Formats: sequence, C-alpha cells, structure tokens
Amino acid sequence: MDQSTTPIIASSLAARLRHVRWLGGGSGAGKSTIARQLASDYGLRLYRGDESIAEHARRASPAATPLLQAFLAMDMDERWLTRTPAVMYQTFPWFQGEGFALIVEDVLALPDEPLIVVEGFRLLPRLVAPLLSQPHQAAWLVPTPAFRRFAFDERGFTWTIPNKTSNPQQALSNLLLRDQLFTDEIARQAHAAHLRLIEVDGRLSVAELAGEIALSLGLTAQ
Repeated sequence: MDQSTTPIIASSLAARLRHVRWLGGGSGAGKSTIARQLASDYGLRLYRGDESIAEHARRASPAATPLLQAFLAMDMDERWLTRTPAVMYQTFPWFQGEGFALIVEDVLALPDEPLIVVEGFRLLPRLVAPLLSQPHQAAWLVPTPAFRRFAFDERGFTWTIPNKTSNPQQALSNLLLRDQLFTDEIARQAHAAHLRLIEVDGRLSVAELAGEIALSLGLTAQ
C-alpha cells in the first residue's frame, strides 16, 4: 500500500466504523463475559473475535501471514515448551497483528444497526486507534497476573494446552509469562495512543466492571 494514502484510507474506515465499540485486552481479563453483558444490557450486536480465529486461519493469505504459517508447522513442544516466553510472544501471529484485517472485513460486512461491540485479544491498540472516530469507542482490559491465573483455573482450561506437551508444568509457566509480555505491550500501546485502559483484579463484579466500561464507551441504556 502506498504510505501516502494510508491516512486517507484509515479516515475513511473510521467513518464507516463509527457504530463500532472495541473491547480488547490481555488473556484472562474477562473480555468475552463483559462484552456479552454489554450486548445484553445495551442491545448491541456482539462480534466475538476468538470464534473467528479458525476461520481466519483458513482465509488468511500465506504470503500475508508468515508467523501463522510457521506456527502451524510446529509441534506442541515447539510451540509452548522449547522456546523462551519472549520468543513465543514475538512470533505468535495474533499478538503481532496478523489477520487483523480479516476482523475489520467481517465487521464492515455487518449491518450498521444496532451498535456493534467487537471483543478479543487480537484488537491491538496500535491497529484499532486509526479506526476510531472518537477515543471513547475503545477500551482495553489488563488483568493482573493473579487474576489471569484465577480466571484460567475458573474456566477449567489452565492445563488444556500444557498437557499436550512433554513438560506441562514448564509449558504453563511459559504460557503465563508470554501472556504477561502481551498484556504489558497492550498497556504500552494504549498509553501511547491515549486510549482507555482498565485493570482487572477481581475486586469489581461483572456488573460493576461492565458498568464502568459502558461509561467509558459512551453507551446509554435502551
């Protein structure tokens, strides 16, 4: 793409996406739960980013997703055990923005009404920021390490991936450290773009947290 046209394209997309609210954040922050609550309370259409991952992996152009192609070629130990958490973070395709354009493509294909809430960990602040007409259209949830581990345990999938490796304990440690690196980067990007960050530590109920995020996103009751 000609870089001289990029601001024009981003501005055009932002205008077409005025009806969208974006809810991103680190793994285990409760994005899906909060997004469902917002959709129910405010009559929003819900787009769940995690549910489209498999489809996007199929739709993605190999040339445009080199990290994804390399990841798919690895066995479970190569993915989660034999590399450092830093390398795991740096080479995980969805953490580096591969496939984000497919999310935008999906959202643009949806009707403009009602308002849409898009949620998922793939919503990197640096990618979402150019698509915003107003800063209040987006927020990111950043879980504390303790809350992330609690959330994984509560959902019952703490060991789902690690148990597929030859050293589950080490694989879990790697995954948690990798996810913390990602959460830290989400916070850095959001701060740099002056976008809203909300720490999740378990002190607020789902309803209370949803209410705070609704205010941040400028949502009003039906």
